[in-house]
Amino acid sequence: MSSEQKHSWARLYSIGLDFAAVVAGLAFLGYWIDRHYKTGPWGTLICSVLGLVGGMINFIRSSIQETRALAAENDSQRRDTASPAAPEE
Repeated sequence: MSSEQKHSWARLYSIGLDFAAVVAGLAFLGYWIDRHYKTGPWGTLICSVLGLVGGMINFIRSSIQETRALAAENDSQRRDTASPAAPEE
């Protein structure tokens, strides 16, 4: 596995970790709001939903960006291997 492939896999893993961190962070914030202001489950529910929505938007945007980058890399590799050397006359 080349270092470029390892970099792309690491980027894909980080997209998932970013999603989990956003959801967990906002759920914790909602829990803190509920405890501090005694609002019942509403702070946790609202912040969890905001975390899920924001995390999904970021996840989808990052996934599309990474997919486009990988497709462009594959296209350039295909062009390099598909163009035969010109015959010498």
